[in-house]
Parts: sequence; C-alpha cells; structure tokens
Amino acid sequence: MRRHLCLFAIAAALGIASGAHAQSLEDQIKERLLGSRNGDASLSERDAAGGIREALAQGVDRAVRQLGTQDGFFRDQAVKILVPGKMRKAADTLRKVGAGKHVDAFELSMNRAAEQAVPAAAGILSDAVRQMTLRDAIGLVRGGETSATDFFRRTSEQKLFDAFRPIVAKQTQATGVTRKYKDFTKKNGGTMALLLGGDADGANTAGNLDLDDYVTREAIDGLFHVIAEQERRIRQDPAARTSELLRRVFR
Repeated sequence: MRRHLCLFAIAAALGIASGAHAQSLEDQIKERLLGSRNGDASLSERDAAGGIREALAQGVDRAVRQLGTQDGFFRDQAVKILVPGKMRKAADTLRKVGAGKHVDAFELSMNRAAEQAVPAAAGILSDAVRQMTLRDAIGLVRGGETSATDFFRRTSEQKLFDAFRPIVAKQTQATGVTRKYKDFTKKNGGTMALLLGGDADGANTAGNLDLDDYVTREAIDGLFHVIAEQERRIRQDPAARTSELLRRVFR
C-alpha cells in the first residue's frame, strides 16, 4: 500500500498524462532522476557510474594507505584487532593482575599480520569497481549512506578472503601469533574452555581456534569500515567531494 501511494505521488508530481500514448511511469521517473530531454540535466547514467566509482576509488585508496602501514590497525581503536570474543574476559583478568603484556603481544602480532594483508585489496577492489554496471551505479547513487560499500562487500568479500588469508598465514607465522596465543592461554592457567564451541569468533567444530581465519575476517571488516567512512563523508560533507564529478553526482 505504501509503495503504491509513493508511486502515485511521484506520478502526480511528474504530471503523467492519461491515454494510450502517455509516457510510462518508469520512463518519466527515470527521466526525472537522470535528466530531462530539454537539457535540464540533473544526473546522467555516465555521471552516476563515474561518480560512484570515483567515490569507491577514494575509499579504497584511503583504506589501503591508512591500514596497510605499521600501526594502521593497531593504533586505530575503530579497527584494532582484539583477542577473540570468547577470550575477552580472560584478557581483562590478565590485565588486572599485571600480566597484560601477554595480551598486548598477542594483539599486536595479529594486527601486524592484518596490516601486511591489506595492500592486496587494491587490485581486487579495482576490478570490482570496473565491473559495476550502469544500473548498479544508478541504484547506489540514490541508495543509503553506505550502499556503495555494501555492494562492494557483497561482490568482492570472498575474493578478498581468498587473497588475504595466505598473506595473513605467512605473517602470523613470521610474527609468532600462534606462539603468543599459546603464551596467552598458558598465562590464563590453560583454561581450555576458551577454545570450545563453534561461532563467529573463529572456533571450528573441532574446538580449535583458527587464528588465520579470525585475523583475515577482522582485516576485511576493518577495510570496509574505512571505505564506508569515506563514502559517508562524500555523501554528507560537500568539502569531501574533491572533484567536479563528485560534486555533480552527490549534490
């Protein structure tokens, strides 16, 4: 019912004519969104595609430069990779009794691995931008404040995981993540209950925490967090629209 009322209101605003030769509602709405025949241009399909691609490109560039450097994750509380959820209470306890250095070392090693993986995102996400259709772009321009980032994530997350995980695995070995993890659990009195169960924290059905999977997923979450931040800025803040195209598309 609400959808029909909305379409009726749009139809009234556009002054839809009756009769067999009247322009279709879909065509008139599209004309209003994309520019009129009389040259009262608002937004062309080419502009929409170019604008949304440029916005995403800026988000990717910022995310890779910000996160793909030393302390990119570790010093940013919004994306810092913490000990897995089931271990947070134990980590807090260790810090309270003066053994926080073991928690810090474990967390630092995971963040270092993520920082090494992020630069691999540039090529994958660039391909995703180029493959975006005009229809995709039109919908994303008029979508929610992170609609482009959300689309990006749906179309590229698995490729990012496949690319990130080998890099993370190599870095977790090089930075001693597993050893630091064992130090952490040993200092916690060997409480193996921390490792039981299977959930989003990365524990598999055998009850063993897959640290490489955990770090990879956290790295991807951080990457898209920064891209989404940039998209919001472009949509909300005219000063963030650094090109004529962005100003035209996101006005």
